[in-house]
Amino acid sequence: MSADPRYPVGRFERPKTCTVAERADRIATLAALPGELRALIEPLDAAALERRYRPEGWTVRQLVHHLADSHLNAYIRTKFCLAEDTPTVKTYDEAVWAKMPDYNAPVDISLVLLDGLHQRWVALLRALPEASFQRAVRHPEWGLMPLDHLLAQYAWHSRHHTAHIRAALAS
Repeated sequence: MSADPRYPVGRFERPKTCTVAERADRIATLAALPGELRALIEPLDAAALERRYRPEGWTVRQLVHHLADSHLNAYIRTKFCLAEDTPTVKTYDEAVWAKMPDYNAPVDISLVLLDGLHQRWVALLRALPEASFQRAVRHPEWGLMPLDHLLAQYAWHSRHHTAHIRAALAS
């Protein structure tokens, strides 16, 4: 754990290894995210959804909608990675997206989206042959990223933001 509230599970680091067991654990993290989020979010009232994990941080509501946006992008990046030779992926300004009107929508919209999205994403990842995880995308900020590294990043991202939500609810 990190002392920095922005990074409660530490900063993302590219994995040094990507064994079959590590990959399976990362896929399991993606599979578990929608249920874990529901367990955290469904009991909350409107006031709890507006709590922040730190003064300048996003609200619980924004975190849930951000997870849906980010993981939609990750799924599309995965598909591009598998369909094209080293495609350059598009980035987006997360802070701008978090201020858009749909971030005021009920969180159940994003929870439902994450349910289906993660079922598809996990089914795809579990069906891929070993060689597919060596395919890569080019990210404008992060450079060349094999699918194994994208998977590690979004497993981390899942833990990162669920820890933010837990911190907001504990404060």
